Amino acid sequence: MADTWTVLKVLQWTADYLSQKGVENGRRDAELLLSATLDLDRVGLYLNYDRPLTPAELAAFREWVGRRARREPLQHILGRTEFWSLSFVVTPAVLIPRGDTESLVEEALKRAAGPCSILDVGTGSGAIAVALAHELPAATVTAMDVSTEALAVAAENARSNGVEGRVRFLQADMGALPGGPYDLIVANPPYVPEGEVAELMPEVRDFEPHLALSGGRDGLDCYRRLLPAAVACLSPGGWLLLEVGCGQAPQVLELLAASGYYHDLFSARDLSGIERVVGGRIT
Repeated sequence: MADTWTVLKVLQWTADYLSQKGVENGRRDAELLLSATLDLDRVGLYLNYDRPLTPAELAAFREWVGRRARREPLQHILGRTEFWSLSFVVTPAVLIPRGDTESLVEEALKRAAGPCSILDVGTGSGAIAVALAHELPAATVTAMDVSTEALAVAAENARSNGVEGRVRFLQADMGALPGGPYDLIVANPPYVPEGEVAELMPEVRDFEPHLALSGGRDGLDCYRRLLPAAVACLSPGGWLLLEVGCGQAPQVLELLAASGYYHDLFSARDLSGIERVVGGRIT
């Protein structure tokens, strides 16, 4: 084909193609992929609409578009994503950090002060632990995960965001939390009911780790394991803060209350108005 593929033409064609493949926000993804291919920001694309792509650029871009059309997550293709205004490496070994989880960081910051000790359970990419260490220079943060591959990604993210020396990484299961006492324990556990995993978007279902998604039959298995384990590791007055799925807040609050150990129970909504964080503290 003799046509010249300019930035504008490539964007228009790719946005339509991705939309036909079921990709939400096809135009946005086309812009982000082309920005990375050409090493331009999105404003730079608009300033270079008439620029033709070289054969090498076009080949590289086509390869990425093919992967996205097969519903591979954009974050995996680019290798990074943003969380809490920080840049994080992401791989298929970890759950991709999402904006909803920033609500958990916000609630943790409200309850953390001075040289506090924090445990991030199931750290995955390290997004929560690194964000808290970045915001709380006096805090000591421990990040644990059962996956060695996830811990390697998290450690890389701590290094790249300048908090390597203040985050300790440990391999452990949430049923047997390491060390303590901690002033604050935070967790974004797997909470998708097992029967609903197959109904998730292909980007999630086919590319993100099942271990980080499935929360058992009703989605609450990890909460049942974590609540009693956290009691043994929290300082007097220490807080347990948990991210929950849509509609799960009342159930998890009930588990906290029924345990008999937690009081000052609360829930907090994310930017979409969904109850996203629940928690309580021990006496």
